[in-house]
Amino acid sequence: MTKDELIKRIQSYEWTDFECKKAQRDVPKDAYSTVSAFANTQGGWLLFGVSEANGLLEISGVEPSAFDHMQDAFLTTLRSGQKLNHVINAQPHVYELDGKRLLAFYIPESERHQKPVYLNGNPRDSYIRRGARDERMTTNELQRFLRDATQQAWDGVAVTDFPVESSIDRETLSWYQTQFTRRNPEQREITDPVEFLLEWNFMVHQAGKPVLTRAAILLFGVDRCVRALLPRPVLDYQRIDARFENWSADERWHDRMVFEENLFKTWRGLVAKYSRVAEHPFKIDPATMRRNDDPPDYVAFREAAINLLIHQDYGDQYRKASLKWFIDRFVFWNPGDAFATTAQLLESNEKEIRNPLIVNAFRRIGLSDQAGTGIRAIMRNWHELGRRTPEIDNDKAGKSFQLVLCQELLVTQPADITGQVTGQVTGQVEAWVFPVLSACLKPKKSSEIQEITAIKHRETFQRNYLDFMLDEGLLARTIPEKPRSRLQRYQTTVQGKALLEQTCRTRDRFGVIH
Repeated sequence: MTKDELIKRIQSYEWTDFECKKAQRDVPKDAYSTVSAFANTQGGWLLFGVSEANGLLEISGVEPSAFDHMQDAFLTTLRSGQKLNHVINAQPHVYELDGKRLLAFYIPESERHQKPVYLNGNPRDSYIRRGARDERMTTNELQRFLRDATQQAWDGVAVTDFPVESSIDRETLSWYQTQFTRRNPEQREITDPVEFLLEWNFMVHQAGKPVLTRAAILLFGVDRCVRALLPRPVLDYQRIDARFENWSADERWHDRMVFEENLFKTWRGLVAKYSRVAEHPFKIDPATMRRNDDPPDYVAFREAAINLLIHQDYGDQYRKASLKWFIDRFVFWNPGDAFATTAQLLESNEKEIRNPLIVNAFRRIGLSDQAGTGIRAIMRNWHELGRRTPEIDNDKAGKSFQLVLCQELLVTQPADITGQVTGQVTGQVEAWVFPVLSACLKPKKSSEIQEITAIKHRETFQRNYLDFMLDEGLLARTIPEKPRSRLQRYQTTVQGKALLEQTCRTRDRFGVIH
């Protein structure tokens, strides 16, 4: 973090990755709760020498006589492995502002196998970061972290209560074997079900006997065995014939199916739903499930829906995956976060995955892109269609993952508008910008703007929407000297008005926004 970036953060507010402590003479006890929260979530900056007064952050500075002692004491505690259950390799930084010295430490996110990071030898003293708060984990949250920390993948565990003869759905397995042989002609064809399951590690030997794994039940199991292993639905599909912003959770869906069957039956049922209401009708070969006429958004839908099935935390017995299909967007939600960061998900390299047997089963028959490319394929397909960038919320604190595919088109401004209006706003302006600019001709609260954008997650709205418009100079605070004032409002700037007016002229001239 540069000095200018620090000043900008201090002028703003504390948030998920930024926490300030007055700490003028000693390291405060609650600093270690923040360390635990940062390490368990997505990392963050911890500052000593900054206090809060009347909703504003103020530089108080660390006393010169205590500076070296505080830094040494804090780093020694983090690296001792005694106060916390794992060594924390914090990165110290010193800043001088207004003639006062600040101590800053970057606390990195810990590796999956090291989480949860907790205090005083007690796992119940584990914290996560939500907004600007350090929150002690609930029992369910702690169980999710502990489950993800194990070396053995959940789906590879043997289950002795499921005899192979009565637990495997023959039709599903036969269908899969056919797809596998067609897709992998170089592999030896195995027709015997037990031999096939053993060959591809869906069964393991235990006490000299072949035993099914959890993956085998979820992928190929008969319905009753799937329900016995997973006492909650695999997926809750809802089609809602309304725009997202016009819908409330109290309203009834228009079509719903709760899938409580194996993953391949669920996938085929989901494709059947999609084929009936896709943008362009298409045909599916019932034998191969291959598409004869792909709708334009099929690649993104396929990858997002399969990600929903293969990457969710099946050890979470309380929260079910959901797919909500609105008129203007798909919303995919999973129990279980991605082990990678959001930035890493966009890279093409291999990622650490939660359910390796399940993931590889889908990939071997071509029902998912190659390892590490799924999210990139979604982004590429959506970009080619000219639609708004997909929204990813990889919630490390809540252990969940949400992907939103908005079907609204990006609004591309004529080339000369960018130069006339601003040198900062890019050539493509997303559609949500214009109703915000129009509404904020009269000052609006941030909650009112959030409602216009239809973004429900507060942090996503703050980072990707409100901060964007402030940084681009399209909106301005009505009380700039007090960013966190409860009376704060946001108003369209001269630059924002110019962009709005130019857009209106473009509409008048061509009938649409170009």
